[in-house]
Amino acid sequence: MTSPAGRAAPNSRFDAAALHRLGVVAVLGFASGLPLALTGQAMQAWLSGAGVDIATIGFLSLVGLPYTFKFLWAPLMDRFELPWLGRRRGWLVLTQLALAGALWWLAGTSPTATTRVFALLAVLVAFISASQDVVIDAYRTDLLHASERGLGSSLAVLGYRLAMILSGGVALIWVDPLQGGGWSWPEVYRFMAGVMVAAAAVSAFALPRLKFVAPPASVARRDVLGFVAVLAAVAFGVVASDRLGPPIARALLGPWLAGGALPAPLQAKWIELLALMLGVAFTLPLAAWAARAARFETLLGGLRSYFAQRGAAAFLAFIVLYKLGDAFAGSLMTPFLLQAMAYSTAEVGVVNKVIGLWLTIGGALIGGALMLRLGLWRALMLFGILQMLSNLGFWWLAVHGRGVLPGLTIPAFDWGFVKLVHATPVDGGLLLVIAWENLASGMGTAAFVAFLMSLCNQRFTATQFALLSAFASVGRVWVGPLAGVLAESIGWPVFFIVSTFLALPALVMLWWMRVAVRALEYDPGAPVADD
Repeated sequence: MTSPAGRAAPNSRFDAAALHRLGVVAVLGFASGLPLALTGQAMQAWLSGAGVDIATIGFLSLVGLPYTFKFLWAPLMDRFELPWLGRRRGWLVLTQLALAGALWWLAGTSPTATTRVFALLAVLVAFISASQDVVIDAYRTDLLHASERGLGSSLAVLGYRLAMILSGGVALIWVDPLQGGGWSWPEVYRFMAGVMVAAAAVSAFALPRLKFVAPPASVARRDVLGFVAVLAAVAFGVVASDRLGPPIARALLGPWLAGGALPAPLQAKWIELLALMLGVAFTLPLAAWAARAARFETLLGGLRSYFAQRGAAAFLAFIVLYKLGDAFAGSLMTPFLLQAMAYSTAEVGVVNKVIGLWLTIGGALIGGALMLRLGLWRALMLFGILQMLSNLGFWWLAVHGRGVLPGLTIPAFDWGFVKLVHATPVDGGLLLVIAWENLASGMGTAAFVAFLMSLCNQRFTATQFALLSAFASVGRVWVGPLAGVLAESIGWPVFFIVSTFLALPALVMLWWMRVAVRALEYDPGAPVADD
């Protein structure tokens, strides 16, 4: 029996080559996690500091859309080998250098003077980052032997979270004018561009090269034509939606808003939101039709294999819903803490991004250990309930404000790469709420990733995992516009109550699917689909 890379399966003892592979996986996890906050929480902090309103920040969360559609171009990165460096390493170096260039470009763009250009560049960063994730996921699967995959996955998550601590936590300390290094956000983004250049150098010179069997030319040609057809359909849908969506939304929603008390700018945001939803409802079916008409075979084959399993559509709906309440509350966490609660950037950086992410790692480890006893279904249910209840912590913070609970003071330090000029007081309520939320989220993520892995057919791992992880990111990306408009309309306390109730449908659905989920749990060795 051979591994995907074409080597004989090794025994369970780790030798120098295995340690090299595991180290590579940790570094790639770091490269994967670094850009995410730069189009998410860090970008929200930049926009908040620039005075951008909450509703606009919510709409700008849509720059993460490429993460939800990466399965469309994942087959192309599976099919084609770039010259000199090979298929996986070549695509890695290309995407990482492209990320460096896009981040440098974004650093020189004003989020207020040229908001549209800024948003388009952020979409470009997200697109390249999602493409890098496709390659890293596939390379990790091809590289690691079966006995190494458990530890390899943990190291990948560790690298991913460490990168988010740097780009989403340490960066907030850097930009604090009183406590940190006094950096500007453009300086932070240029530094991150340099980190991606270093990652490209590691990918070029330190990664093991894998064997690649080229597909038949006819199949490859159909995949290219299929992708072009899907891209053309999406472009047509976007243009048509941009022209027709706003007047249709205005006609549908205008009469309802005319007699209301909402100010005119907020009414316009609700109309924009409905226009966006109408555009999505038109564009997605159009893209699916184009893929079928152009015979995008690798994509269609992976989708057929996934949907051949019993309950596939229900599983997909559950994937979208399971993290929905969590994503809804977290979509505007940075502007909530910085603008509504008036915490300093250093305090948010230390608590929410550094301490919080370490607690997420701890929660994931605790969740993995508990799953050994609980099993998949009970872990998903228990951790899902904890995730839902953690949103009430933010409701409590929004109602009672800061200073209710005794806090602590983090002493001044200078570690070279990050420093606090003065001792920083940390609000006890903030620390408690962030600790609870991150531990619950970490445990939920551990069970959720195990669930996604159990659904993949090994013959289509790259395409199917890209599809499932794309649907898993729907909540994180798509709820932003609604969350921003809703938070301005109903206020933060009611907003967090709504986010709590949004977690209920997934738990009800999980109870309804308990037999199917337990089947995945008790029969892990069986093939997921029969093609």
